[in-house]
Amino acid sequence: MTSIDFIEWAGEAIDVAGVAIILVGIIKATIEHAIWGRGRSGNDRYRRFRRSVGRSILLGLEFLLAADIIRTVAIEPTYGSLGLLAIVVAIRTFLSLEIELEIDGHLPWQRTDDPERLE
Repeated sequence: MTSIDFIEWAGEAIDVAGVAIILVGIIKATIEHAIWGRGRSGNDRYRRFRRSVGRSILLGLEFLLAADIIRTVAIEPTYGSLGLLAIVVAIRTFLSLEIELEIDGHLPWQRTDDPERLE
């Protein structure tokens, strides 16, 4: 196995891990919402469900982005591939910030003193 083969394999493995994190997170959030959320108000259950799904998506996006970086920088470091990587990073960063804003109600660098948002 050459180093290029290993890097390709590592990138694909991290891609699979990212997708698995998203899927497992959504399944876990759905089970928690359906089974263990009983007894709570519908609004609280929904908010916790969205927060859990959003966190899974954020973590999965981080893994997918890492895989793209590994493959692009290690295998094809051309100006075209780096430009494409920059676009992908910008889009995923925007998505991450939007999801973070939806989950917590504020951007990561903004402080909040609301203890419910710190869960």
